[in-house]
Amino acid sequence: MIGSAMADWEIWVTIAALVLATGLTRSSFWLVGHHITIPKRVQEMLRYAPACALAAIIAPDLLMGAHDQLALDMLNPKLLGAVAAVAYYLVRRSMIETIVLGMLVFTGLRIWLQ
Repeated sequence: MIGSAMADWEIWVTIAALVLATGLTRSSFWLVGHHITIPKRVQEMLRYAPACALAAIIAPDLLMGAHDQLALDMLNPKLLGAVAAVAYYLVRRSMIETIVLGMLVFTGLRIWLQ
């Protein structure tokens, strides 16, 4: 079925399956969470899950350039903006200022390099 459109009923079945899968996986801890004891070591490891997920989403966007090529050069405005933002955060520890500075550096470099 490559290249062919899905029928309306197939789209609705797909949406319903995704809603059911999302609902079951997200509510499983709520439904049986008080019956299960998570070991302390696992709880400690779960503290790092959001940071790992964020890094897994952001890193490819920062490191990949056009045509899905690794872009670790001085012509990658996303990477340079991120480096500037991290450096600024390490000095100032202000999240909102870091976001603004990172976006300003990224936007300025993007305009300058094009």
